[in-house]
Amino acid sequence: MLTNMEIWAEVRRRVLAGEISKREACREYRLHWDTLTKILTHEEPPGYRQQQPRAKPTLGPFLPVIHQILEADRSAPKKQRHTARRIFDRLREEHGYTGCESIVRAAVADWKKTRAEVFVPLAHPPGEAQVDFGHAEVVVAGERVTAAFFVMTLPHSDAFFVRAYPKECTESFQDGHCRAFDYFGGVPTRISYDNSKVAVAAITGARGRTPTREFLRLASHFLFAHRFCRVRRPNEKGHVEAMVGFARRNFLVPVPEADSWEGLNAALEGRCRQDLARRVRGKDQPKGELLAGERGSLRPLPASGFEPRRVELAAANSLSLVRFDSNDYSVPTAYAHHPITVVGGLDEVRLVCRDRLVARHRRHWGKEHVTFDPVHYLALLERKPGAFDFARPLAGWALPEEFAALRRRFEAAWGEAGVRHFIQVLRLLEKCSLGELAAAVGRALAIGATTADAVRVLLEVAREAPVALFRLDGRPHLAGVSVPRPDLTAYHALRAGGGS
Repeated sequence: MLTNMEIWAEVRRRVLAGEISKREACREYRLHWDTLTKILTHEEPPGYRQQQPRAKPTLGPFLPVIHQILEADRSAPKKQRHTARRIFDRLREEHGYTGCESIVRAAVADWKKTRAEVFVPLAHPPGEAQVDFGHAEVVVAGERVTAAFFVMTLPHSDAFFVRAYPKECTESFQDGHCRAFDYFGGVPTRISYDNSKVAVAAITGARGRTPTREFLRLASHFLFAHRFCRVRRPNEKGHVEAMVGFARRNFLVPVPEADSWEGLNAALEGRCRQDLARRVRGKDQPKGELLAGERGSLRPLPASGFEPRRVELAAANSLSLVRFDSNDYSVPTAYAHHPITVVGGLDEVRLVCRDRLVARHRRHWGKEHVTFDPVHYLALLERKPGAFDFARPLAGWALPEEFAALRRRFEAAWGEAGVRHFIQVLRLLEKCSLGELAAAVGRALAIGATTADAVRVLLEVAREAPVALFRLDGRPHLAGVSVPRPDLTAYHALRAGGGS
């Protein structure tokens, strides 16, 4: 049995080759004259060709309403746009639509197909990079947290670097760049970014951007050019967008567990290095070989290092606490109510008053946490010794056993004033380490000392280094120096006169 295409080809061959006439073809194959004309005109069946759109008697009057809703959605927030179901409900409630939901869904799908954006494939010269942050859950030191993971990619070689941080902020943004540059072995000539507040202070127009001061400090140190994408146009840095998803699916599934952030990041860097052995579609070499070739297009790393940090102006309150990144850190009570400059790094927070470093604390990445240094409050407690046992900054302060014995001795010798003498001993920690002071306290207990001044003297004696014997070995330029004997005649005359 012949197929339609076989009949089509046979009719054309026999008629156009002169084997049979058109009338004979219509009679033998039972064809209409118009059908035969179509067969002789086209080499293959042209298919159904609709001259005019099919009428939609039920939905037709409502199509302008649907199109108006969808057009208005283009300027609405992405998560607050109409679904096909919501449009169907509004047509019924507000416009009296009586048709079914399926044809509304089909109309919405047809409209979206005609409005779907089409992108131009972009060229990626060697030496250019893209940067973005992603988020995923991780378990660090037994605590489940949401990590911000920094991703930098080199689209030309498809190499990328991933590093996780407790949060996305200026410090992690800067540190991610430093680590990525070390990993790639150079600095990209140009880097593309989105419009994160970490990098952009203000947006002016489609392309106008005012970068933050800390971003410009980073760019000035490493000497790379930068480019910010248009708002809501992530396709302009589509390579890093894709790599953020790739890293989340392949490096962070299942949820990774590590004893520390350093341990987690060491594992992530190891996965990045393993990925260099992979060859991607359209490339004739593995990523590692392409990266080795691309290094010639990267700028050399600067000779000097770069400190990832954020600087903010704050003030110490009446409790001698300074707030930074939703956490409070103490300063000595002498700086209460003073303006403080906060220098926040990844691991440490430094507090500066004018040009003097007054405190430094380990960085806390949580919220509403208070970090005290008990030494900061000793000067105030010396004036208010009654609050010593109730002071919050001193709660949980683990001191060696010698200090408790010294306090008991002071209170036995001085009564209530013994607490003030004990605080004076603790204030020596403002200038020495706890180990040094503990050794001095131990010696004071051994000799029966009962005053803070005695402990201070013992501490100073222990810290004094003995004068070393001066030798001429290795100093040949001093071997020929001759110092004349002093003339003591006047001294002897004074002695003789004093004795008479």
